[in-house]
Amino acid sequence: MFRRWTNSHREQENDESQLESKVNELRAALGPLSGQDLKYCSDACLKRYLEARSWNVDKSKKMLEETLKWRSTYKPHEIRWNTTGMDNQIRHLVYLMENAILNLPEGQEQMVWLIDFTGWTLSTSVPVKCARESINILQNHYPERLGASFLYNPPRIFEAFWKIVKYFLDPKTFQKVKFVYPMNKDSVEIMRSYFDVDNLPTEFGGKATLKYDHEEFSRLMVEDDEKTAAFWGFSDKHKHGVGNGYGGAEVVPEPAALVPPAS
Repeated sequence: MFRRWTNSHREQENDESQLESKVNELRAALGPLSGQDLKYCSDACLKRYLEARSWNVDKSKKMLEETLKWRSTYKPHEIRWNTTGMDNQIRHLVYLMENAILNLPEGQEQMVWLIDFTGWTLSTSVPVKCARESINILQNHYPERLGASFLYNPPRIFEAFWKIVKYFLDPKTFQKVKFVYPMNKDSVEIMRSYFDVDNLPTEFGGKATLKYDHEEFSRLMVEDDEKTAAFWGFSDKHKHGVGNGYGGAEVVPEPAALVPPAS
């Protein structure tokens, strides 16, 4: 038993050593970084890009450089919450990603999405072009952030939309997408296994009773905006006031059940 443990321990040390070597190789390939690029390119970040490109340093470098260029122009960390129009809906999605990452527990790199399709129709769906752009941003600039995505209660007609959208997903991401039907116990149980049942809302088979309070949600978002500004080292130029319930923000989200990230 001692020999087996020792061999296993050595293998783990070798894996960690190889991983560290790859991270150092990628960092060297990127060259000197400064400011927000340096802060973004943490060891954990480099590992995600390496994993997304099967540990190929050259491909990981190209992917990461494209992300740094995108972040310098799109400025996702400067988005504040209030939006209308399709382009702004994508900015809203980016805002939610940045916000979720900011609030991940220390040491947790991935999150689980729970998307409720109750009431979804083709007339209320986003255009395919917008869906494709959203998927490209998530796959290219937020690699290895998705642990699993549960599509809850999708209507039959969604299948036609999905047949188009799924071709934009890389195979690894596609495997993380799970369909959940309330009347299918197996799919519900798979979903429940990813969440703390006490925090999962009752409408999704959990025990938590949540009531959306837009005023409170606005306050929390304003706090997160300030936390984001502090993290990236700039003063928040946006002044918020929550008296009207909208926080004077740049992204006003639609009421939705709030499900914490899986631990």
